Amino acid sequence: MPSETTPDPYADPLVFGQRLQILRTRRGLTREQLGGLAGRSGSWVKAVETDRLKTPRLEVILRLAEILRVRDLSDLTGNQSVHVSFFTGPGHPRLAEVKAAVEAFPLDAGRQAPPIAHLRARLDRAWAARHSAPNHREAIGALLPDLIRDGQAVVRRAETAADRRRAHSLLAEVYSLSQFFVAYQPDTALLWRVVERALIAAQESEEAHAIGVAAWLAGQAYRDSGTSHFDAADEVNLRTLAHLEPLLPDASDDVLAITGALTFEAGYTAARRGETGTAWRYWEQARDMAARLPAGYYHPVTSFSRAIMGAHAVTVAVELRQGGESVRQAAAADAVVIPSRPRRARHRIEEARGYHLDGQPDVALATLAQAHEAAPETIRYNGYAKRIVLEEAEGKSPARRRRASALAVKLGLLAA
Repeated sequence: MPSETTPDPYADPLVFGQRLQILRTRRGLTREQLGGLAGRSGSWVKAVETDRLKTPRLEVILRLAEILRVRDLSDLTGNQSVHVSFFTGPGHPRLAEVKAAVEAFPLDAGRQAPPIAHLRARLDRAWAARHSAPNHREAIGALLPDLIRDGQAVVRRAETAADRRRAHSLLAEVYSLSQFFVAYQPDTALLWRVVERALIAAQESEEAHAIGVAAWLAGQAYRDSGTSHFDAADEVNLRTLAHLEPLLPDASDDVLAITGALTFEAGYTAARRGETGTAWRYWEQARDMAARLPAGYYHPVTSFSRAIMGAHAVTVAVELRQGGESVRQAAAADAVVIPSRPRRARHRIEEARGYHLDGQPDVALATLAQAHEAAPETIRYNGYAKRIVLEEAEGKSPARRRRASALAVKLGLLAA
């Protein structure tokens, strides 16, 4: 709870600079760090925070909101008439059903446990739906409640130690699928409950692939929580990599792929820190692992593959704020088709960020339109995409404003 000497930016009528200082401090950023990420100096941040400079222009406010990962633009501006959720969405209609299944105490003695093979087949179909449906949250949200309850029942009904380990492996994967639904929903506590349950079930399974998947998602949750959690993201990634490394000489494709995905995630976090050499070194290591996989292979959870490395290169360049390199990598990756619709949409968003950094707003908007076509539910919950759309909707070019505004309406940022 905030003390009397620490105002709450979500409740008190504070000026912009005060809100900026409180939110910056809560994210664990120094003025120099925030200024560097925003393309300004630490002294500029101090001047804004102490009200020696007036409130910045909209594009700067949007950039600060992105860096601070504010839950709503009004949290930073104080203008309660402008509500734009950035890194959380409005709450999916199926969120309550999924939450009820996660939070129920699993002691339903009357529930029959399906055969493990049956649950495995249903889970495979759920992953396929997640990758193929444009409304992927709706698709998996409809399946998750029963998958969660049946996954818990399979663990309870396991009769041998081997069966129990297999059941825990499946339950860990169910919780991992759940994280894809719960991420960016307005319920942080539920997200962390799912993360922790996936990690616990994976450890109980003693199965390398399940452990790797749960750690991959936990690392993302930590990293997306802000700069003060980057160390925790590194800890879970690097410890899991150390656990998997001895298995690699004889590893299956799935274990090799999740190791490659974790390696890239370490590079992703390094890029968020601004550590250029480390970020690209991890990307190169992940690329070498991808080269060991069959040409047509795609990891069923992470999409890790030979083909995804071009998209990963765009992400590294964007996070390092390398506009020209982002565009170059986007051009190199553009010929590759990513089978997963949400992952393809995510790649288009990363490309759009690169074009925007490179001063090509028209191309950025066109690329965001492609992302919306691939998977509307991906772009609707993406703060980076929202920032670009809102910034261009207030820009100087009338034609660009019209295109951005039309996309903003599709994303629910502006009324039709």
